[in-house]
Amino acid sequence: MTARTPVLRIRGPHRSTRPDTVASEEPLEIRLDGKPLAVTMRTPGHDFDLVHGFLATEGVIRTPDDVAALRYCDSVDDEGRNTYNVVDVDLAPGVPVPDTALERNFYTTSSCGVCGKASIDAIRTRTTFDVAADPVRVDLDVLLALPDRLRAAQEVFEKTGGLHAAGLFTADGELVCVREDVGRHNAVDKVVGDAVRAGRLPLAGHVLMVSGRTSFELMQKSAMAGIPVLAAVSAPSSLAVELAEATGTTLVGFLRGDGCNVYAGAHRVV
Repeated sequence: MTARTPVLRIRGPHRSTRPDTVASEEPLEIRLDGKPLAVTMRTPGHDFDLVHGFLATEGVIRTPDDVAALRYCDSVDDEGRNTYNVVDVDLAPGVPVPDTALERNFYTTSSCGVCGKASIDAIRTRTTFDVAADPVRVDLDVLLALPDRLRAAQEVFEKTGGLHAAGLFTADGELVCVREDVGRHNAVDKVVGDAVRAGRLPLAGHVLMVSGRTSFELMQKSAMAGIPVLAAVSAPSSLAVELAEATGTTLVGFLRGDGCNVYAGAHRVV
């Protein structure tokens, strides 16, 4: 998940050349039955979780049984070594293969994609989990403790300072899963994919905590996984707020120190 690179270190009048640790970033191509579906720029590691999470949050699969087989393809570099940057997925019989001609462009970068307001209705149609009906309540003190708990679990961030994180917590603040990646959406997909592979969807009664801001795409992934509470240390976008309201998700932003802003679903914060 990391690489070493030489840097010129400048501190006031002092300059020195030294090796530094940076977060790894490489492309991952996802194929369905041998046909390209998506490419994402990600930090290598937990790739199969990422693929399961991506397919689940895009509405392609719901359970681990929807995937018949999953494997790395023989993609090689100039020296003939497997790059482990292509994953081929065989869907189980009866699982519809998405028509890529009708889908949005699945190419994503390490930042978040562009989505229109019409996507809100599309997501409400595609998700099969009733987030609005989730009766979970989360104590404010539990929420306020999550940023520190997430940071404490970020092993690679401490080395590089260059990775986002997503953490899945119970309503009592117990850490269930944490993943790090150069992209917030990849970190979320890895967390969701871990749950998919364990057969734990929907993630009712849980809180998803993310570093950085909350985009429409992260809100989409949370809703598609059936998560009732999404919290972040920074602000949400306007479309993220609209989607939270439409799906009945509790959306928390600026979760720092002794305070936060609740943008939707305030009844769950007690």
